[in-house]
Amino acid sequence: MNNAPKPMTTRGQTVPVNDIEMYFEEYGDGPPLVLLHGFGGSTQNWHPFVAELSERYRLILIDLRGHGYSTNPANTFTHHEAASDVFRLLDRLGIERFSSMGISSGGMTLLHMATGQPARIKAMVLISATTHFTDQARGIMRRASIGTIPQDVQAMYRACATRGDKQVHQLISQFNGFAENHDDMNFTTQSLSTISARTLIVHGDRDNFFPVDIPVSIYRSIPDAALWIVPGGDHVPIYDSLIPFTATAMRFLDRPGG
Repeated sequence: MNNAPKPMTTRGQTVPVNDIEMYFEEYGDGPPLVLLHGFGGSTQNWHPFVAELSERYRLILIDLRGHGYSTNPANTFTHHEAASDVFRLLDRLGIERFSSMGISSGGMTLLHMATGQPARIKAMVLISATTHFTDQARGIMRRASIGTIPQDVQAMYRACATRGDKQVHQLISQFNGFAENHDDMNFTTQSLSTISARTLIVHGDRDNFFPVDIPVSIYRSIPDAALWIVPGGDHVPIYDSLIPFTATAMRFLDRPGG
């Protein structure tokens, strides 16, 4: 396998990581900040925040396995495996210690990373993440199809899928599979207590996947955590222009300590 990075855009490239080709983009200078998108998304989910964040950080935006330009020949997805991919990429880039933000599945990947190699993450922001899949979430996952997911979510999947509808259907099939997986997302109070990263938990109080008692439990379990419940916020409530997400996240990430 040729290990040379393959240019994809003026900002992006792919490198071999584990059993996949992993795509990432870099912007800005400063302390490294790794940005992980949600399931069905890609690096472009972070593009609205890049201009402001890149003034202060070296941003590493990553397409998780099977998403965007990243490949996934096994056509399976677990957050534990995604965490391994991200660590391997950062190893290749020579990044030992970093901060990170993760949206939904990106946040779940971060939980695996922060419990697996606690010393490497200085600070992290978990957005609409969970420790486990509730019966309500499993029902949504089980029923999901290209015809039943909301139009805005369907549009996001299609905009982020560089390989067209085949990729969209593969991702939805993997999303369906979450409904029957009880091992991948199964964090306990004890496992969360091993996290040393300063952690900001951001969650909407109307999240239809993960009820608000889950982020409260995460907040109580992680030793150095802060909690921001967004009033009236749905799943991933950071794109509302009335929500000062970027300023709040940067203020938290820049706080001394860690």
